[in-house]
Formats: sequence, structure tokens, C-alpha cells
Amino acid sequence: MFNSFREYKWWIRVFFYIIFVVIGQSAATLLGRLYFDKGGNSKWMATFVQSAGFPILLPIMLYFHAKFSNHDSSKTKPKLSTLASIYLVLGLVIVGTNLMYSYGLLYLPVSTYSLLCGTQLVFNAIFSYFFNSQKFTALIFNSIALLTMSASLLAVNVDSENLVGVSREKYIIGFFCTIGASAVFSLNLSLTQHCFEKVIKKNSFSVVLDMQFYTAFVATCACVVGLFASGEWKTLHTEMKDYQKGKVAYIMNLLWTALSWQIFSIGMLGLIFEVSSLFSNVISTMALAIIPILAIVFFHDNINGVKVIAMLLALWGFISYIYQHYLDDKKSKANKSDRVEVSRGEIEIC
Repeated sequence: MFNSFREYKWWIRVFFYIIFVVIGQSAATLLGRLYFDKGGNSKWMATFVQSAGFPILLPIMLYFHAKFSNHDSSKTKPKLSTLASIYLVLGLVIVGTNLMYSYGLLYLPVSTYSLLCGTQLVFNAIFSYFFNSQKFTALIFNSIALLTMSASLLAVNVDSENLVGVSREKYIIGFFCTIGASAVFSLNLSLTQHCFEKVIKKNSFSVVLDMQFYTAFVATCACVVGLFASGEWKTLHTEMKDYQKGKVAYIMNLLWTALSWQIFSIGMLGLIFEVSSLFSNVISTMALAIIPILAIVFFHDNINGVKVIAMLLALWGFISYIYQHYLDDKKSKANKSDRVEVSRGEIEIC
């Protein structure tokens, strides 16, 4: 009975994390594209809002730390210098990832951008193999091949894209920045899971909140430096003044984008903590499959035959990943059941 209740609570947590990922990523991506469409042009500002919403986590952090501080074992706590190093490195990795994503979102249609982001599963499979002992199977290889083909089709589809004011050269920059961001994002997920399992070794939601808060703090500080070093801060007042929807809409866009990315990040970290970096990436890719449809509705993105085929290939690759996860979960439960039966048999013999 107790084990069933624990499993029930686990499924509830995973369900809410999935909802956070899907809603957060979809809203943040569409709002990011809206920022550029209506007059926004600062890549560093678009990068800044992807991490700047972290202060909203402070009350939740304080609550969980106050509630569970007495249950923490000092023996399992890593050194403060170790934690600081983890937060610093992962925070800087997040900055690089977010900046490349900003270039991709600026120069690509939302539908193309989202489909290219689906290649993160390919990179996640590779990094999970090296860092998280993830095994390669026929279904994994199938998914990698399909997602690679999907990205390749989009690469040769450059001449059919019609994003206003974007040249072929800028499209190519956006293309490779999005691919690069997907690779670094997947590396970050695998490193985060590795830190949870091998370094922090602490089973509480406060770990998830700490990881998000402090890495986002580092990323935000780095973005502020980038904003001033690039000189883009000088144009922000004019950008807000000339924003097509008005100053209030400009500020609200940035605020809601920041909030949406925080919701997404909490969902991703929660799934890494509860399941794996691979599963969290699968759910993120599921959200990416929804975004092109929303892009057609809100931004009237051009959907031609090549892009439809690319979308179907990406969906097929995603389903392959999901089915492999289902098989792994089924095998894990069977092995657990066998161990329980063997244990009971040994007790009876004794």
C-alpha cells in the first residue's frame, strides 16, 4: 500500500513537470518570436529574459529549505566550493545556449526553429551514453537517423523560407546557431543529471530549486555583462519607444517571457531529477512538435511540402524515443519484480 502511494505521488509530480515543460516552452518561444517581429532587436535582451525570472523562485526555495532542513544529512552534503563550481560552469553554459537560441529565433521562422531544436534528442543520446550510461538500441539509432534527416531537409529548404528582412546568410547563421544550441543544451542536461546523481546525492525538490536558482543567477549576471559590453543597452530605450505594440506591451512581453522560461526550466530540472535527462529531452521535443502548429496560427508561417516531411520525420523519431523509454521502463519493472520474488523465496527457504 505504501509503495503504491509513493508511486502515485511520483506520477503526479512527473505529470506536473511535463505540463510545466510543454506550456512554458511553447509560450516562451512564441513570445520570443513576437518580441523580434514587433520591433525588438537585442539578442542579449532576448538571452537575458531566458534566465532573469529566477527571483520568483526565492519564496519557494525558502519554504522548502525551512521545511526540510532538519532532514538533511551533513554527511551527504558536497562542499560549498564544489557546489559553487557546478553552478558557475552550468550557468555559463546556459548563457551560451540561450544566446545561440536567440540568434536562431531572430533569423528563422518559428516552425523551422522548433523543428531544428528537435535535434537535441540526437545530441542527448550521445551525451547520455558517455555521462549517464544510456545504452544505444535500434530504436535510438532509428530516431537519430530520422531527426538528422529532418534537419538536413530544413537545411536545403533555405530558398523557400520567406521571413521578412532575413537574408540567406542570416538564415544559415540562425540554422547553425540553433543546431549548436541544441547540442550544448543536451550537454547541459546530461551534466546536470550527472551532478544530481554523482555529486549532490540529495533526494529533495530543494535540490532542483537550488540548481535552477543559482545557475540562472550566474547566467543573468553574464547576460548583463554581455548587454553592456555589446553596447546593446544604449538602444533599449529607443527599442521600447518604437515597439509596434507600445511600451506596456514591450515590458509585458519581456516579463511573461521570463516567467515562461522559469516554468519550463523547473519542469525540465524536475524531470531530470525524477526520471532522466533523456526523458526530459523527449518531453521538451514533444512541446517542440506543438509549436510549429501554433506558429501557423499566430505567425502564418509558410508550411511547404519539404517542411511537412521534415515534421513527420521528426515526429517519427520522437515516437521511437518514447517507445524505447516504454520498453526500458517495462524491463526495469520486470527485473524489480523478479528480485522481489527471489528475495521472498530465500526467506521461505531459511
